[in-house]
Amino acid sequence: MNLAARWSLDPSVTYLNHGSFGACPSAVLEAQAALRLEMEREPVDFLVKALPPRLDAARQALAMFLNADPQDLVFVANATAGVNAVLRSLAFEPGDELLLTNHTYAACRKTVEFVTARSGARVVVANLPFPCRHEDEIVAAVLQCVSARTRLALLDHVTSPTALILPIARLVADLRARGVDTLVDGAHAPGMVALALSDLDAAYYTGNAHKWLCAPKGAAFLHVRRDRQAALHPTVISHGYTAGFHAEFDWTGTFDPTSWLCIPTALQYMEGLLRGGWPQVMATNRALALQARALLLQALAVAAPCPDSMIGSIASIPLPAAAAGAPGARLDSKGLHDWFRERGVETWLYPHPLPLLRISAQLYNNLGQFEKLAQLLGEALNDR
Repeated sequence: MNLAARWSLDPSVTYLNHGSFGACPSAVLEAQAALRLEMEREPVDFLVKALPPRLDAARQALAMFLNADPQDLVFVANATAGVNAVLRSLAFEPGDELLLTNHTYAACRKTVEFVTARSGARVVVANLPFPCRHEDEIVAAVLQCVSARTRLALLDHVTSPTALILPIARLVADLRARGVDTLVDGAHAPGMVALALSDLDAAYYTGNAHKWLCAPKGAAFLHVRRDRQAALHPTVISHGYTAGFHAEFDWTGTFDPTSWLCIPTALQYMEGLLRGGWPQVMATNRALALQARALLLQALAVAAPCPDSMIGSIASIPLPAAAAGAPGARLDSKGLHDWFRERGVETWLYPHPLPLLRISAQLYNNLGQFEKLAQLLGEALNDR
């Protein structure tokens, strides 16, 4: 089965960067186009009359996938918007501490800096090891930074630069035992790892549907524990203010809701691509990511930076220093990205604190594409 044909990706590009923005199957985009046409034929009927029950239906479908109660779930445009909604709803004071890690997604780190600059609260950064030998090292690094002044911990479920699956259930439970709420940035997690948000019981969890769930861009969610919902508001206050958790987030002004409405379509479509449904989709992507990682580690003669158990559908690989006369010796991470792109490969590189190459595996990928990347890495880093 040629699964790559189910996407609209440029066939002349070896696309190994699903993790950055996702990629939506053509059939799901067609469903979105039909919804947009329906909306424009009669905008009032669509947005006023038809939209509320359709949002509830989409929320129900997503909640079932996330093993969550739909009462605790609202839609947002992306995980960064979910992080902003939480951080900008809470009242912090001088002396309060917000705990994050050195692997925190840069946009969310900037949100924390914005909030603490206005409130006088303090940012505390837990330094997670990378390379990392065991998840116990992650837990220890986070917990040793907790103090009596820690108000909130912002933790990635799957880190963006290093692609580590953090032991989020352990961290949420240990932090709660110390009286600390957790805001989980699960941007990459839905569709990569199995989720049970009701059991996780984090105060706040936000995730994208446009990445591994393959919904259209602009589809994401925020899950808020029932006892924390009254204090939460979207970053845009509109007609739903004081009308309840769902009402506030479901309508923040005129917008295109079709990305949210297509989440059930994406869930069903991706589930149907493999006989084993979503468990097989996630297992297939992870198996390819591990195969590709092993191939590249061997080609570069570098050790695995973390155990296989901490890898999902993305993996980050430390790059060795380039030989003096090699292209990589004169290029920064952006320049090296462009060098790969000129040769028909789209991948992702991270510059700090050590150069990392992050690869993604989705159903449209195959091992031969990563073999091509390995060959190009040899050309980029070796003087030959």
